[in-house]
Amino acid sequence: MVQTYHQFCDLATQLVTESRRSTASDTLFKYNDPLVRQIIREQRQLEAFIQSVLADSPETFTGETPALLIYQTTILRNKRCLLAYHNHRIERLKDMYWAVGGALPHLLSSADIRSKLSPLEVDFLKKYSSQVMDFRSEFSDELDIMAGITEPPKDLNVLVKVIRDCGVIQTELGSIDFRKGQRFMVRRADIEHLIVQGYLEEVQ
Repeated sequence: MVQTYHQFCDLATQLVTESRRSTASDTLFKYNDPLVRQIIREQRQLEAFIQSVLADSPETFTGETPALLIYQTTILRNKRCLLAYHNHRIERLKDMYWAVGGALPHLLSSADIRSKLSPLEVDFLKKYSSQVMDFRSEFSDELDIMAGITEPPKDLNVLVKVIRDCGVIQTELGSIDFRKGQRFMVRRADIEHLIVQGYLEEVQ
């Protein structure tokens, strides 16, 4: 059986490199659970090395040896790489959440996206969405924080064309069944999230 050897922090460096490739390609890669677990195992191995060095040291030992310095530095670097990797993914998940106007079911209904997330990342999105909804409800009558508006709207109402069927939606005018190809004049705040999600298109 052929054994492969690597230097300390090589695995963590691979994780950071993967994050950089994700940013460069503007793509969310599948959560690399095997590599994360390998790094955690390396951390435990390093901690065992430290305990072994300390156990074999005399009572007058001051804690200053090259071996301990290498082990401690490696542990800290691995931690930084793990934190950087997970922070990168969290920020990307937030961007994806806002890109669909906060429609979490719509986001998680994509089999491609769902397959790339770890169970903990799915839990994070659900809790994040819950907190956003709680915050939004405090002043939803004055401002819709989910609206993807880059310029202030000129009118409260907007003419939209239905690009994809999205079913019955409750609006200020009552229930509207948005079917593909139809056009409606509706209050912007009622359907802004549908424009962001690509169901409706604003008619200029």
